[in-house]
Amino acid sequence: MGTHQHKKQAPQKACIAVLSVSSTRIIENDESGHWIKKKAIDAGHDVVLHRVVDDDQETIMEAVTQCIKDKKIQAVILTGGTGIASRDVTIEAVQPLLEKELPGFAVLFTQLSYKEIGTAAMLSRAMAGVSKNTLVFSIPGSLKACKLACNELIFHELGHLIKHGTE
Repeated sequence: MGTHQHKKQAPQKACIAVLSVSSTRIIENDESGHWIKKKAIDAGHDVVLHRVVDDDQETIMEAVTQCIKDKKIQAVILTGGTGIASRDVTIEAVQPLLEKELPGFAVLFTQLSYKEIGTAAMLSRAMAGVSKNTLVFSIPGSLKACKLACNELIFHELGHLIKHGTE
């Protein structure tokens, strides 16, 4: 079965959790998280959780683990903590939870970022993977990066990824 056929048979609606990783933001001023939530709802998805998680490895790991255990959540989108500063620990928290990584996501995100911001794109450590039939995306916290990841990658393939991740 080809990609087009798979996409036709893929779910059009997903249950999503949005986790914004930050030690300075709160839910009220979480611009990127609110944008992702609105974009997901506009695309026909259900956002069942939106919260800000402290930029702490154990706290992030615990929040993602709770989402993975929640059988109704099919995808978790984390925003923030993907850079190279010492406080950026989202990747270190999420990577051990993944059973399978999707390295193509990082490659494509970096290529698209390069077209927009040049060589600074190499500072992002965006990643995606699957854990217990739950998709997990870790993207930078800037609104511009969130728009790029969601508009160009995540929401184009979400149903298709869910179909493959649960077969």
